[in-house]
Amino acid sequence: MRGAARAAAAFSTLRRVTSAPPRHPPAMDGGSPNGSVPPPGAGGPPGAGETLISEGRATILFPSANEVFYNPVQGFNRDLTCAVMTEFARLQLQPKGIQVILPGEEKTDTGGPQPPENDNGDGDTTPAPNGPEAPRTAKPGEVCEGGLRVLEALAASGLRSIRFAKEVPGLQAVVANDFSARAVELMNRNVAFNGVGDLVAPRMADARMLMYQCKADREPFDVIDLDPYGSPAPFLDAAVQAVSEGGLLCVTCTDMGVMAGNSAETCYSKYGAVSLKGKFCHEMALRIILHSLDSRANCYQRFIVPLLSISADFYIRVFVRVFTGQAKVKASASKQALVYHCVGCGTHHLQRLGKVTSHGTGFKYGAATGPPVGPTCEFCQQRHQLGGPMWAEPLHDPAFVERVLAALQSSPGRFQTEERMQGMLSVVTEELGDVPLYYTLDSLSSTIHCNTPSLLQFRSALLHAGYRVSLSHACKNAVKTDAPPAVLWDIMRCWAKIHPVKRERLAETSPASRILSVEPTLQASFTLRDDANPSSRKRGLKRFPENPEAFWGPKARAKAGGGISPSLQEKRKRHQNKRTERTDDGTSLKNFPCKRFKEGNCSLGTQCCYSHEGGAPTTPQP
Repeated sequence: MRGAARAAAAFSTLRRVTSAPPRHPPAMDGGSPNGSVPPPGAGGPPGAGETLISEGRATILFPSANEVFYNPVQGFNRDLTCAVMTEFARLQLQPKGIQVILPGEEKTDTGGPQPPENDNGDGDTTPAPNGPEAPRTAKPGEVCEGGLRVLEALAASGLRSIRFAKEVPGLQAVVANDFSARAVELMNRNVAFNGVGDLVAPRMADARMLMYQCKADREPFDVIDLDPYGSPAPFLDAAVQAVSEGGLLCVTCTDMGVMAGNSAETCYSKYGAVSLKGKFCHEMALRIILHSLDSRANCYQRFIVPLLSISADFYIRVFVRVFTGQAKVKASASKQALVYHCVGCGTHHLQRLGKVTSHGTGFKYGAATGPPVGPTCEFCQQRHQLGGPMWAEPLHDPAFVERVLAALQSSPGRFQTEERMQGMLSVVTEELGDVPLYYTLDSLSSTIHCNTPSLLQFRSALLHAGYRVSLSHACKNAVKTDAPPAVLWDIMRCWAKIHPVKRERLAETSPASRILSVEPTLQASFTLRDDANPSSRKRGLKRFPENPEAFWGPKARAKAGGGISPSLQEKRKRHQNKRTERTDDGTSLKNFPCKRFKEGNCSLGTQCCYSHEGGAPTTPQP
């Protein structure tokens, strides 16, 4: 009884904390007592040690010290999120009779219900005088009654939430949450500075507790954005419960070292799947996070439907809708698969966890049969690595991606990274959705030690053989195809006949020797075909841009007390190859303590290249 009483008291306290008003009401509501929106700048000018950062339509105050996290390279991430949320709002609000309008779309048909029009003969159309009432419109920066409720669970400076308020139409409220008091204080100022206090409400709470509380209060969010520093795994369980029926869940993962195969055991502990270090690792990372989301949603009779899954720069980003349905959840096992990856030639095979068969008017669910491979690889006789489970269904909704692309074209100039968005989304629309994972031309060629064929030549050979082929947005030289691995190696054998390999230099047990020792059963044709060149490549779209800046990777984690973290260059200089590449004067090693000095047996004294600071040495034991 005492434990139950303590739990009830703690839950009551949590309700008071999460529902309490912010500590700085004037800065949060951003305006005067009558609720009017102040002009930008009402939050005050930048203080000492602060700078102004502009992105999209937002301008925020940001401390020079590393107290609150911000990475400018993720501007593409934030631009893409605004574009996806806009189209999601259009889908959700159109049945309610609310028409979403973007700048430049006022005089175009946006797909929503339109009032009757009269044509006066000169091309000018006006609403019919006695026609029905025009539908409600939603524009960026305006509060939309009955619109979307958005939660940015880890908001930091509040830049993303402010951009939502100023660039995404159809929003009713945006909750910008963070567990750092310094971050919430900065958000209050930035909300007031941008004059969006009527839409954005900063909140200080544990993100998981906030989402669990909204679930308990039956006040779910229509959109939940998770963009943590590192792994989102601790927040996924709460997020799949706190999002509304058919709501949008946006998740970013920056722990790519874990998800791309460097720490398979850590990946399993966080996401329930074993990652593999193969050429397809970036797409597999996308499928692992989708598997994790779906498996956690299944615990509550819910399931996910991916809208868009992107691998960009040093992170991955997925946009999924969450629905409830017991019958659909039964099919989730058949949507997951294990991966058999050959360590010799890189061939991969998929093994589904379940199968669905039609049974009269319904479906029957059961376990799948397998495995799809023997004890060793059929091509090079090497062993297999087993990875997964991972999501084996399509990564994207092509119709939704087309809507996002159409919106970018109808209202140009909205985003700074618009060219890259159009290029990447165009490649996404060209991908084969029913073909998980991919091969790369360089890995196929390096396996048999031959020259690399051009992309058009290899794609033409696959098309001549009667198979489908596409690119992948996750890798520049990727080849996604429904051709079996035997066909791929037959094509490479035919290529090796045209460009001979020095077989005498190959070991008999090497994968190259064993693959080339078999005669091809398919006679490949490398004659170029017109349809081998994808449309995005013909149009010269910006599909795979160069690195945006030097040392553009993940930034240092924000510190509670501030302070400037050492730069990436300094850390590399201090730690990398510290024992193999010494400077002539040996001064760089003075940053490291001398172990022999600590043990009391260093006889070099001041001539020692390591540091003798940090206290007197210990007396050695007799």
